[in-house]
Amino acid sequence: MTGLIDTHTHLESFVQRGELENTLTRAAEAGVDTLVTIGTASDDWGLYRDIATAHPKRVYYSAGLHPCSVNEQWGSEVAQLADFWSGSIQPVALGECGLDRFHLPKEAAMAERIFGWQRAAFATQLDLAKTLGCPVVVHSRGAFAECVEMVDASGVDWTKVVFHCFTEGPAEISELMQRGGWGSFTGVITYKSAENVREAAKVQGLERLMLETDAPYLTPVPHRGKPNEPAYVRHTAEFCADLFGVDYAQLAEVTTRNARAFYGLSA
Repeated sequence: MTGLIDTHTHLESFVQRGELENTLTRAAEAGVDTLVTIGTASDDWGLYRDIATAHPKRVYYSAGLHPCSVNEQWGSEVAQLADFWSGSIQPVALGECGLDRFHLPKEAAMAERIFGWQRAAFATQLDLAKTLGCPVVVHSRGAFAECVEMVDASGVDWTKVVFHCFTEGPAEISELMQRGGWGSFTGVITYKSAENVREAAKVQGLERLMLETDAPYLTPVPHRGKPNEPAYVRHTAEFCADLFGVDYAQLAEVTTRNARAFYGLSA
């Protein structure tokens, strides 16, 4: 049976707890045999390259500056990114990058200033992604329309753009699809309150479905409320098999094929 791919996880927390190898073992036991660990700032890019080097064809990585990692020094961090594409173990995507209004401070002037840095950092990373011709992982929270507008303006190939942890609705997923972009889905799709997310997934369709954990966050039912981990993408996949009315084997085959094609992963 085809193994699952967790297309978006953050392995740094498992490394810090000395749990990386056990986490990878549990993932394999759950039928999750490939992971993409997603960079968020310069202090994890090198770590993720090392993990990918130690686990070839098992762990892949991305490098990017997350909007919540952006500060007034963002330029010096983004300037380091291109070097990762010149090594032997290169990122499979640039990101996650994007815009986040949810975590801005309440003080209006400071919020506006930080959001300006976010926009500048996102624009610069989109320019780099266009030059590299690589996939882009977008983080959009409370700023969907602005993220779409900035990707449009960048000239990046939309077929290489995924809005990860998609939590908008059918209208927004349609906006991405009209452009050739993708949405990927976390354990949020299993939550009772997330009917709009399920509807968005159905609008995008099984043939364009990609799954992720965003571990250690957004744990799916039946483990909601506990720390997430890559093995738990199995629960999201089983839920989605029911949602789309297909057997698990077909769901795994389709989502893995999509992930390998999008990220350019070797079989």
